Amino acid sequence: MRRVSMRNLGAHKVRLFLTVFSVVLGTSFVAGSIVFTSTISHAFSGIFDRVALGVAVQVSAKDAQSSGVPNAIVDDLTKRKQQLGIDRLVTEYSGLVTLADSSGNAIQTGGAPSMGSAYIPPDQALNPADSQLLPGGQAPQSADQIVLNKSAADNAGLHVGSKTRVVANSSDLKPWDVTVVGILKPTSDAESGFVTVQFDAETASGLFSDGDHVGAIDMSAVQGVTPTELQQRVRAAVDQNQLKVQTGDEVRQSQKDQVNKFLNIFNYILLAFAGIGLIVGTFIIYNTFSMIVAQRNRELALLRAVGASRRQVSRSVLFEALIVGLIGGAVGLAGGIAIAALLVAIAGATSGLPSGSLQVTVWAVLAAVFVGVIVTLVSAWVPAVRAARVPPVEAMRATQAEGSAPLRNRTIAGALLAVIGIAAIAGGAVGQGVGPVILVGAGTAVLIAAVVLGAPALSQPVVGGMGRVLAAPFGKVGQLARTNAVRNPRRTAATAFALTLGLLLVAIIGTLGSTFKGTVDTNVDSSITADYILNGVSGSTLSPTVLSEVKDVDGVGKATALSFVAAKVGDKAVNGRAQRGDQLADVMNISMLGGASKTIPDGQMLVSETTSNTEGWKPGSTVTFTTYDGQTVPVKVAGVYRDDTQALGPWVLSEKAYQRVMPSVAQVDYAVFVKASQGANLSQLRDALTAVVKPYLVVQVQDREQYKSTVSSQIDQMLGVLYAMLGLALVIAVLGIINTLALSVVERKREIGMLRAIGMLRAQVRRTIYLESVLIAIFGAILGVLMGCGIGWALARTLREWGAGDPVLPWSLIVITLIGAAVVGVIAALWPAVRAARTKPLEAIADV
Repeated sequence: MRRVSMRNLGAHKVRLFLTVFSVVLGTSFVAGSIVFTSTISHAFSGIFDRVALGVAVQVSAKDAQSSGVPNAIVDDLTKRKQQLGIDRLVTEYSGLVTLADSSGNAIQTGGAPSMGSAYIPPDQALNPADSQLLPGGQAPQSADQIVLNKSAADNAGLHVGSKTRVVANSSDLKPWDVTVVGILKPTSDAESGFVTVQFDAETASGLFSDGDHVGAIDMSAVQGVTPTELQQRVRAAVDQNQLKVQTGDEVRQSQKDQVNKFLNIFNYILLAFAGIGLIVGTFIIYNTFSMIVAQRNRELALLRAVGASRRQVSRSVLFEALIVGLIGGAVGLAGGIAIAALLVAIAGATSGLPSGSLQVTVWAVLAAVFVGVIVTLVSAWVPAVRAARVPPVEAMRATQAEGSAPLRNRTIAGALLAVIGIAAIAGGAVGQGVGPVILVGAGTAVLIAAVVLGAPALSQPVVGGMGRVLAAPFGKVGQLARTNAVRNPRRTAATAFALTLGLLLVAIIGTLGSTFKGTVDTNVDSSITADYILNGVSGSTLSPTVLSEVKDVDGVGKATALSFVAAKVGDKAVNGRAQRGDQLADVMNISMLGGASKTIPDGQMLVSETTSNTEGWKPGSTVTFTTYDGQTVPVKVAGVYRDDTQALGPWVLSEKAYQRVMPSVAQVDYAVFVKASQGANLSQLRDALTAVVKPYLVVQVQDREQYKSTVSSQIDQMLGVLYAMLGLALVIAVLGIINTLALSVVERKREIGMLRAIGMLRAQVRRTIYLESVLIAIFGAILGVLMGCGIGWALARTLREWGAGDPVLPWSLIVITLIGAAVVGVIAALWPAVRAARTKPLEAIADV
């Protein structure tokens, strides 16, 4: 039986290739996800293995939003160095900066941090290797001199002696010109988009601290004192409510953990899409083996007739599946390594993630082989059982009625599941928040199961109805294509399901994207009255000095900045907004409840309707914020605004309250809204604003339409990434249609030969296959789009708590998808149609 199976595989090389390839695509992404994250994690480990080298203990603030470590702690630890066992003590200062490249534009980091810090000479550094400069460089001596890391210098086209410009995002300083006086010697083989700009200690202190705090304190221990012992002594000497005391090893591990946490999330996303590919691939493999068994009915029955047992027959089918799985897993591993290499290259170029040599771990190998084998065996199990039940008498039949079993039971089960799934989705759409989202997700899973069971029965009237319309112009050829498409509803449904699942996800994402873009457009049109909005490119924050410079421009009537606020109320972390400059009511429409004034009095705040109801923050009540420096700040609620002013978020502080709640080193703006003075020329005002913000490198001036377009383009970019990843499922779906049609041609060889013998032309044969494929593809597309839009609509309703507006269906995407499905049907049918047209009538009729 093993020899029979091996010869059967060898005799059908094309069928073997198509089946293996569907396994390869799914396993490639699983293996690729593991190799990619292992590679990036290894590269980050190489970087972070050098973090805090030479540091025995580090004292830092518990929260990044705080002012840092008080100078009093530095002075106290310095005085007690000998008592505590401290050898050297070094203070750190750091903050976000933007640096211009050789052409005067901001260095593009792809999302990697661009950090400024203090340069520590090798003779003072705890790890001198981190401060080594390349030959020809020197330490910065003044505010107009900087030291730069080599990878950033290379990317920016800068070298020792280059003139450039720097912007400190959280400083009151305006952009200033600097000279590169040194390039840091690389300490890691990993390349990345990180930018490290180092100043002299005095400049760094002025830029990144309020004068009363430092960023962190690094200490080395005297000989004979272990890091753990020094940690215990320092902990006893400082206030642990606001500060954390870590050993150098703990600092390195905490940074690695943060990175790995991000990488794990990214890996889960990749694996989710790989899982989608595997699910689609599973149906294709199942469909393939079902057809193989059907085509081999006579062969298997003859084996039974000459003495093969049911167990031997089923084992032979499973053995073929095992071979397919092993080959698919092995090739999938190679494909995964190639995909990982591509992802690493893209990540290094666009996101600033470090790169290094590919890490092909044992887990990647095992995952590829395990997934390939298990998925294929599971997919082949039902056909194997069916094959074992073929009675020997079947060998004496000239034809087989594969797929003719009644659909009644599975259709009833599918209908019941559909009712349950739709009810769950509708129930979730009524609410909002995490619970309803989960309910919609559960309903979606049930509905997909319902489609799997009920699609065969549904395909007959739908495909038949479409065939009467779409195939009618083609006469008898169209009628034959329609008959072929509905003759085996199980096969039609299984083939279409691959496309259904992919397009279902496309429709869900498209609906959510259209909803969010529609929400942005509605909010901007209804809320913002400013003539121009100044915001950072790619989400960059703005220096607080942008507002002060804008207010001095001729033609500016009102200018208001919106700033981020982070604090605590009780033990709960809260985030909101603050206004700086003129009142928000001067640049926005704010709809107030109860006739309250839109003006925010000094030291007070406005809250949204939802926040007022959920938190109990009513007009006249006082909200006590606790800053991340441990200070309490009571703020009175002046009024409540309606939730339709989305730009304001949950609450807004006045400028005076903002200055008390947020430490000065953490104060940044994310947008400045400008209203022109009466009679001002808007075009001239725009030119003046552009000239003023040009030195800030990342600030753009936009009118309301441009602002909406920018936000929409950002949404489109995110959707583009998701669509690209969903392309995997669609590619597998197309291959599934090709596979099914190719096997169908083999199964109908005698039939096609007979048609050719009685006069059907090759072009007519090809046209028949094209039409059959188009009908199947459109059926799958209609199911996917209808389900996806309904589920996307329900999800959008549940996301109202997070700012989503009324659901918006992506009509253009729907039309494009249906047209694209017809095109996919033709493309998928090209090879099977050509193969069918080449069928030789006499050979086909004589085939047994």
